[in-house]
Amino acid sequence: MKHIIGSNRTPAKADESAASGPVAQWRTVEEDGADQRLDNYLMRHLKGVPKTHIYRIIRSGEVRVNKGRANADTRLQLGDVVRLPPVRVSERATEKAQTMAEHAARFVPAKDFPVLFEDDYFLAVNKPAGVAVHGGSGVSFGVIEQLRMARPQAKFLELVHRIDRETSGILLIAKKRSALKNLQDQFRDRSTGKTYLAVVLGLWPENKKVLDKPLHKFLTDSAEGLGERRVKVVAKDDPNGMPSLSLVKVLARSPESERFPYSLLEVTIKTGRTHQIRVHLSSEGLPIAGDDKYGDFERNKNLAKADHTAVLKRMFLHAWRIQFKHPATQQDQEIRAELAPDLQVFLRAIHMPLEF
Repeated sequence: MKHIIGSNRTPAKADESAASGPVAQWRTVEEDGADQRLDNYLMRHLKGVPKTHIYRIIRSGEVRVNKGRANADTRLQLGDVVRLPPVRVSERATEKAQTMAEHAARFVPAKDFPVLFEDDYFLAVNKPAGVAVHGGSGVSFGVIEQLRMARPQAKFLELVHRIDRETSGILLIAKKRSALKNLQDQFRDRSTGKTYLAVVLGLWPENKKVLDKPLHKFLTDSAEGLGERRVKVVAKDDPNGMPSLSLVKVLARSPESERFPYSLLEVTIKTGRTHQIRVHLSSEGLPIAGDDKYGDFERNKNLAKADHTAVLKRMFLHAWRIQFKHPATQQDQEIRAELAPDLQVFLRAIHMPLEF
């Protein structure tokens, strides 16, 4: 049996009109959806629909905003009218989503996300590696869903920005709509400072400080026709290239006599492209240690072995420091997240400093 999402008819009427097929639904954006990306809005309202299908109906033009086509990153405004096409979700998928929700309700996640800062406007948590920031694409519930489960009394909790599932470190969550808009405006205006710590395979040139190659996001081919998300550098004049800027500072380098040298880098990003740091560093021939998408797969395999001198079982990329204006007081704010124990152990093993 199939459930139809996006129909504005009652189940009885939907059955009666099966010959003509299900119809679309039009939703007016209310306050809780204002300034939200279109893809995130759809994920909230089309429960149980695969993330890949949501992006497909956006690209095909089946989703409309104020009767016009829109992109996944379109920001919705209060009062916008969004067309939700009829999509089918199997009963099994619905039951699975319900089971996940029940499991999440029993899960107490707050202890998994150390709070670095919190006031009435936002909180900052130290996200562990391997945890998605939100549910979707095979992930039942991410950081934001777990926080909502842990804080049922909270009226508003929304992600200010995202970091990769494989990346650890600082993640900001807004507690008020006004704070969300203010902080996201700062991110868009590039007035924030987001600095990461990364260990790369090889000796990074001291004079290589600015990486500004444009980036292009694409999907790999697969048997189903829609593969994984990937990013690559493209030429300056490529029409698909998105301007991207990463600033690199060398904190430490292995002696040149080392057979397998490393460099510890401080990378500040001025744009927030998908996989930006990973692709920029890899494009210079020095990928991040443990990166399973753009890295040296043989080296990564050896690093993950328990009998290896320096063991690293995940990517060494950590959102270490963030600087911005407080959304209410406009005072300068700086938050730092210390490295997880496994990354500290790895730094000691490769004779890198732990103080920065």
